[in-house]
Amino acid sequence: MVRQTISRLEQASALDAVSDRLQGVVQSVIKSRRLRDLLHGTWLGHPLHPVLVQLPVGAFMSAAVLDALPGQDRAATTLIAVGTAGATPAIAAGFVDWSSLSRDQRRVGLVHATANTVALGLYAGSLAARLSGRRGLGKILGYAGLSIAGAGAYLGGHLSYQQGAQMNHGSSEVLRLPEDWAEVGEVAALPEGKPTVRTIGDVRVLLYRLGNEVTAMVERCGHQGGPLGEGDVVGSGEEACVVCPWHGSTFRLKDGLVVHGPAGGDQPTLRTRICDGVLSIATP
Repeated sequence: MVRQTISRLEQASALDAVSDRLQGVVQSVIKSRRLRDLLHGTWLGHPLHPVLVQLPVGAFMSAAVLDALPGQDRAATTLIAVGTAGATPAIAAGFVDWSSLSRDQRRVGLVHATANTVALGLYAGSLAARLSGRRGLGKILGYAGLSIAGAGAYLGGHLSYQQGAQMNHGSSEVLRLPEDWAEVGEVAALPEGKPTVRTIGDVRVLLYRLGNEVTAMVERCGHQGGPLGEGDVVGSGEEACVVCPWHGSTFRLKDGLVVHGPAGGDQPTLRTRICDGVLSIATP
């Protein structure tokens, strides 16, 4: 029953009008590339949203335990306040990540965000009730908030693990490559300072040659699987980067380092070796 409901949610095109409008709002409000990279977690090498949610989740869960114990009202109230305040940066990071997802992912993400917003409202009401001396009402609202937040967390898990939102889509490509060294071809045939694509088995690999050094990375963008081989190149030499044509994630060609989001992690790279002018690659 739950799986069928989630499946229908993924296909609920009726949500697209709200989703598309909200996506435009988020992108217009947070225009700074530096701020977007900060919230995506590009500087961290890992999506920031799941890191930030630990504070409110931990505070709310702890408050629920203390509410079940006698004489812990003050401590529980403090935790509710901390969790409510800590939810703001987590929400900001979540919306920035959400704005760069596909439509079916945004549908689930929209309901996930709605559930969490309702839960946060209940916690704010719980905090207000506790501060005004209505501890019984505060506990009821707190447990109601925790229940709805749990439903939101379920949707967040589905979004991440079933739909692959903010997971590195390039990592699975590495697993499909042969473990032993595989010959790619003559190094001299590769253009200097310009990325090129070669296929190993059925996996596309992006190669970048600088002199006698060649870097190899998975060609499928880690963010949403876009074709990096069709992206623009910015910069030159060791600082040259490839820009994904789908969502603009930018990776340094010499080592796969993520320079700009929405990708939150580096692009998977492969080992390379050159013997008698022939390039071979292998998994890391």
